[in-house]
Amino acid sequence: MRRWALVLALFALLGPACGGGGGSTTSTAGCTGKVAGGPVTVKAWFHSGQGSERTTITSQVAAFNASQNDVKVELVLLPEGNYNDQVKAAAASGGLPDILDFDGPFLYNYAWNRNLVALDNCISPDLKANLLASIVKQGTYAAHFYGVGTFDSGLGLYTRKSVLAKKGIRIPSGPQDAWTADEFTQALKTLQGAGFKKPLDLKINYGQGEWYTYGFSPIIQSAGADLIDRRNYQSADGVLNSAAAVQSLTVFQSWFKQGFVDFNVDDTAFLKGQSAISWVGHWVFADYRKAFGDDLVILPLPNFGKGSKTGMGSWQWGVTSKTKSVDAAWAFINYLLKDQQVLQMTGANGAVPATKSASAASTQFAPGGPENIFVQQLESSAVPRPQTPAYPTITLSFQKAINDILNGGDVKAALDKAVQDIDRDIKDNDGYPVKT
Repeated sequence: MRRWALVLALFALLGPACGGGGGSTTSTAGCTGKVAGGPVTVKAWFHSGQGSERTTITSQVAAFNASQNDVKVELVLLPEGNYNDQVKAAAASGGLPDILDFDGPFLYNYAWNRNLVALDNCISPDLKANLLASIVKQGTYAAHFYGVGTFDSGLGLYTRKSVLAKKGIRIPSGPQDAWTADEFTQALKTLQGAGFKKPLDLKINYGQGEWYTYGFSPIIQSAGADLIDRRNYQSADGVLNSAAAVQSLTVFQSWFKQGFVDFNVDDTAFLKGQSAISWVGHWVFADYRKAFGDDLVILPLPNFGKGSKTGMGSWQWGVTSKTKSVDAAWAFINYLLKDQQVLQMTGANGAVPATKSASAASTQFAPGGPENIFVQQLESSAVPRPQTPAYPTITLSFQKAINDILNGGDVKAALDKAVQDIDRDIKDNDGYPVKT
């Protein structure tokens, strides 16, 4: 489930403004409510990620095709490593499929380039109300709904109840009473004194990539800062380099300076007991649970002053502007959002079910389940990555800043440089005006 290095490569390929050759022939009609002239064949592209995901989507396509006679889906599995390179080339040449699978933050650039069809009149009010709040946020650009995932992601602090209890460290009950940043730092000091030489695993072994943005932007957001001013998405100045951002990332940097962070070169720091706390996403749950059983607990990220925040976002489905039948394409996506199908996919990849009803039916994610905290956070404290076509530049700039900071660089200078790069890109693209 770890895709952060691959996702970085995708963003690098996307660049500041993905070449959208499909703009002049964009389909804007959306759904009519009926598949006309059937049977209709539509092509769907899917990233070739985990083997279990490939097996599941293949079986879901077969089941959908067998369940009705109006629409036939042809599935194309493409290598994940250069997936977006192929999408970019297809957009430029007018060769996009009817249905596209893509990583969530790409939506805003694709929609801006008019490669996607707005789905506002496709999704029913009942289905939209049943989606997790995070799924709706991630799928929205310029007040229109362009994409929907069947699962979302979760981020938290994995630790062992017995370890915390032994040292008298408070165990938060949920996002509402997360450790403060000071409490968290003190807990790390206590754990280091208890024999955990490097008590904190931040998955630095994932490397500089999308993990740095997904995993660590909640720090500045919890402090009241952000990656960009979301009121108009025209500048990061005074937001990304604000006093709150500098202060919170100075605390982050102090964890490295005090020797709390295990660089985890073999990705086993927590499993081997070298680290007492692992700051990471839902995708490690199965391995951690196998190692520690019911002693394992997932806690919210620290509160830096404005409440604990969490990363969110994962792969989505959208209908491209090149489709000849939005209704046919939507029929397949709608099928994938049925609880049985959502649970089939999340059972395969361990992700958070995208619908409230599927989450409630899951022993893992229902109230009282060991991963329910992810649902709680996605409904209340999750912050989407900036909903702007400038996101590829934003994330690359923030990643560079984080890398400088964890290596001891000046925090304010690193953030100022990120602001300069982001604002330059926005200016170079005339503010990324919404295309009509």
